[in-house]
Amino acid sequence: MQIAKDSVVSIDYRLHLGDGKIIDESEPGDPLVYLHGYEEIVPGLEKALEGKKAGESLKVVVEPKDGYGEYDPDGVEEVPREDFPPDMELEAGGIVSATDEDGDDVEFLVKEVRPKTVVIDFNDPMAGKTLHFDVTVREVRAATKEELEHGHAHGPGHEH
Repeated sequence: MQIAKDSVVSIDYRLHLGDGKIIDESEPGDPLVYLHGYEEIVPGLEKALEGKKAGESLKVVVEPKDGYGEYDPDGVEEVPREDFPPDMELEAGGIVSATDEDGDDVEFLVKEVRPKTVVIDFNDPMAGKTLHFDVTVREVRAATKEELEHGHAHGPGHEH
């Protein structure tokens, strides 16, 4: 079976930024399982996997526009220190989770802690980077009716 929209795909993958240094990878025997065509993985990788079959291996280079997007300087803001809980420890390089005015969870990077303000960055840490994937397709199957209704794959040990 070939990978197409509405198929559940299991892949082993390694991700590096062109220097060979692995920054993310699936664990042996624990592939990434996703529902194809539902933007669960970066668009450039999903597009490259279209039409592939179990057992195929490929190297995929994903430009920022098809990965985590270009780096947006407007995503960096300086906010007053008092906008954060007084007991919250803030340090440069830390990731902070918060809830925005719409009630959605957002994560951001603390770039700099100044005496009265904090410089934060809403860009994804992978924004602006070219991604290099080494991928092996382990399994391709048709999604179940329930998976299609939920818009994501259900696998062994995965919550619905």
